[in-house]
Amino acid sequence: MSTENFIPLNTLCTHYKVTLSFFYNLNENGLIDIEEIEHTQYIHQDSLHEIEKIIRMHQDLEVNIEGIDVVLNLLQKIDALKTELQAVRNRLRLYEN
Repeated sequence: MSTENFIPLNTLCTHYKVTLSFFYNLNENGLIDIEEIEHTQYIHQDSLHEIEKIIRMHQDLEVNIEGIDVVLNLLQKIDALKTELQAVRNRLRLYEN
């Protein structure tokens, strides 16, 4: 498997100034997926935006892993509700015209 689209965990730890155990805890709680390729652990680059959001919550707001999980679930529900509301508004416009 190619590591072209993956970022080594050690690089992320250095860049964001977090420990490996932080990423392991995120993985255990299902918040990120860690891939192991040739005895090195990686994160897919598509997960980087979500990881940055998680790290900001943890470092800037001092939210623990469980709290981050709750916040991310609530944000997903808000996005789903926004999408549903937009669909309902679009259907309503059809009946108004």
